[in-house]
Parts: sequence; C-alpha cells; structure tokens
Amino acid sequence: MHCIKHLIHFESDKSKVFDALSSINGLSRWWTSQTTGGENEGDHIDFRFGDRYFIQMKIIEVQPNEKVVWECTKGDPDWIGTVISFELSSNEEKVVLRFKHDKWPTHGDFFAHCNLSWAKYLLSLKLYLEKGKGSPFVP
Repeated sequence: MHCIKHLIHFESDKSKVFDALSSINGLSRWWTSQTTGGENEGDHIDFRFGDRYFIQMKIIEVQPNEKVVWECTKGDPDWIGTVISFELSSNEEKVVLRFKHDKWPTHGDFFAHCNLSWAKYLLSLKLYLEKGKGSPFVP
C-alpha cells in the first residue's frame, strides 16, 4: 500500500482550521463548492467535481480541533478503501496540519496526479484560512 503525505502550516487558530476540515461549509470553501452530506462520525460526505468526478467519504473519526478521518466508499477504483486523515497540532503560534491519504493500492500516474491535486487544494485551504478566500473547484 502507498501513502500521500503533506505537511502545511497555517497562521490561523485551530478551531477555524478544524471547521474548514469538518464542516460542509468549510470544505466547500477550499476543495469543491459541490460538497454535501453530514458532519458526524458515521455520516457520508459527497464531493462532486462537475459531471466528471464524484467521491463519497464516510466519516470515521472526529476529534474536535485535533483530527478528522474519512474512508472513501465511492469514487475511482484506486480511491475506494483509502483513508484520508487530517491531524492538527500547534507550533510557534501556527497550526500544523499533517495530511495523509493512505492505503493506495497502486503507485502510478493517477497516484502522482492525486498527490499534486492534494497539494493544490491544501494551498487553497491555506488561502481560505489566511486570506478569506480559497480556490475550490467550481463547475
């Protein structure tokens, strides 16, 4: 199995970062504007990217201001069964996000494409948190 990892710092407070990772409104501000679903453990979240791509996540774990974990239940075959985690900590008045997209079955071009896409969207998250406006997918 393979894993995408990213580490990013935010000049923001932890509760705002957590809200951006755990609420439908927050997620729609930096990943895709077409985000719908629940916000509690056991709920599903649907992420649409126009007509071309759809991902569904089951919320596996929520620890307020500390951690969010999802498992992909629908999407590209390589995504199904993968686990995405966002872990927060603090460092010198900044919030540190340790991101993992784990349990990838392959390590080819699609993996590389998704790695780059995650980096792009995590930078969108940074823009949203620090400047008030991210760059989510908008159809």
